[in-house]
Amino acid sequence: MIVQLSQVRCCDGRVDSTQVRDLFLVDGLLADTVPRGSKVDSEYRLPGHVVLPGGIDIHTHIGGGKANLARLLLPSRSVDSAIHQAHSKPWLAPLSCPVPNTWETGRRYIQMGYTTCFEPAMLPAGARHAHAEMRDTPWLDTGGYVLLGNERMLLQWIAQGAPQHQITDYVAWMIRSHAACAVKVVNAGGIDAFKFNQRHLDIDETHPIYEVSPRRILQVLSTAVSELGLAHPLHVHCSNLGKAGNIDSTLATIDALEGRRLHIAHAQYHCYGKDGPHGFSSAAHLLADRVNASNQMTIDVGQVLFGQTITLSADTMHQFENRKRAYPRKTVFQDIECQAGCGALPFRYRQSQYVHSLQWAIGLELFLRINDPRKVFLTTDHPNGGPFTGYPHLIRLLMDYDFRMSIFEQLHPDVQKTSPLPQLKRQYTLDEIATATRSGPAAALGLANRGTLQTGSLADVAVYRIDSDPQSMFSNPTMVFRRGKLVYREGRFLEDSDKTTIVAEMRDRERAEDWSTSKEHQQLWRDRYGYSPSRTAIRRDELLSEGRLVEENQVHAS
Repeated sequence: MIVQLSQVRCCDGRVDSTQVRDLFLVDGLLADTVPRGSKVDSEYRLPGHVVLPGGIDIHTHIGGGKANLARLLLPSRSVDSAIHQAHSKPWLAPLSCPVPNTWETGRRYIQMGYTTCFEPAMLPAGARHAHAEMRDTPWLDTGGYVLLGNERMLLQWIAQGAPQHQITDYVAWMIRSHAACAVKVVNAGGIDAFKFNQRHLDIDETHPIYEVSPRRILQVLSTAVSELGLAHPLHVHCSNLGKAGNIDSTLATIDALEGRRLHIAHAQYHCYGKDGPHGFSSAAHLLADRVNASNQMTIDVGQVLFGQTITLSADTMHQFENRKRAYPRKTVFQDIECQAGCGALPFRYRQSQYVHSLQWAIGLELFLRINDPRKVFLTTDHPNGGPFTGYPHLIRLLMDYDFRMSIFEQLHPDVQKTSPLPQLKRQYTLDEIATATRSGPAAALGLANRGTLQTGSLADVAVYRIDSDPQSMFSNPTMVFRRGKLVYREGRFLEDSDKTTIVAEMRDRERAEDWSTSKEHQQLWRDRYGYSPSRTAIRRDELLSEGRLVEENQVHAS
């Protein structure tokens, strides 16, 4: 199957977006020319359009037990499509609920031109469930980050001074047996400490039971990630999320890794100071300076967008502290398998509220202060900062200074007086948007065949009509192709696509699955968790038998 896109601008953050050329989709891959002896099956002439690779969301909560808790806690608000009936373009309508079902999730992502998404907090005990939900999410290729850093056995080993190779072998098994592509740490040690009634855990504070600090947990896990050669660095949710003054914890976390690679998740929630009229201020410049000065760091922002959402996180400690701020006033908390936790509570971000207004401004500060868009990725930490369907709106905020200021003028007066946002007049270019949503996340995840329009890459592309309003432009691509097949056109879904599960390639750990065959390890696991380690393990042939393709990302070059 050969498709020709003619007279179109091409942009992936690497290619000059002013270049007009023909692009060929040949048997699921991109090419500059038609192979000799072949003919074009379909041609689309697209003057006035731009082609981007399929979007990549590096951090979005779309699968697993916590997503289902959120669906139960704040169910659909638009039975019988009441909201959709009010819109001539239903893809612009609000989501039916903050965490929609798998069908709506896939449909709304493809309507924005996104083709690959990553669930960032996959509990080992719930990995099969998370993969099952992602499999049922149409049009999207997916991957998951296995959640480590609070499971009892690991904490005990670190406290006992277990050798690094023992922990690295264990991390390798956790990644391989749960079909993960990266390692995520949430409030290292703090989730488990909360189970013993500890309400905070600073980076050098000791766990109430195990003699181990968050600093040591991060060091051990980041070393394991490095030794395994994982493409994506340790994906870190820092201590003290959401607290005034937590910039100190965030900078201490960066220092704790001692120059190792690091990705800070939803960084907007981790760069608050204690200054200002309400003892809560922006410290975005301090984090941005660190990111600008380092070649070992990336972040995703976790931008706050105003309106109703639901916050859900493995960080039960933080969620419990926020329980009285829930809107509507209902919450769910869950301790899970001595491995992590979960807290879900509805939340409404308001422009009239000082902290919410400041959070909105801080996220934009990070985007605008970090010079290289290959280091800062566009996310809302869906659904925590807002729904992923807000991405076109966020893109316009980044590309249009006047529009940004029109929203800024509606914020709490004290934010207007103190925020430096009006002085940050940078406007993102189309190339920078392509980098922050395509080539940057692809590079950070080791996805050599995605996020680019280079010859031989996967033919996942979105065609957008060039528009002076970026929000309108990115809300509705003209066409979306998956592996060279046209799956969406002008608001119509044509067919589903094959789904790929992206897993981690590791260095020198080909037999990582064998960890659980050790009688010693089996007994340790049973003693700690009450079931066999093989019970939740996912075999490669399981994924293939379900009709999924399996793709390994690249090993990181040391």
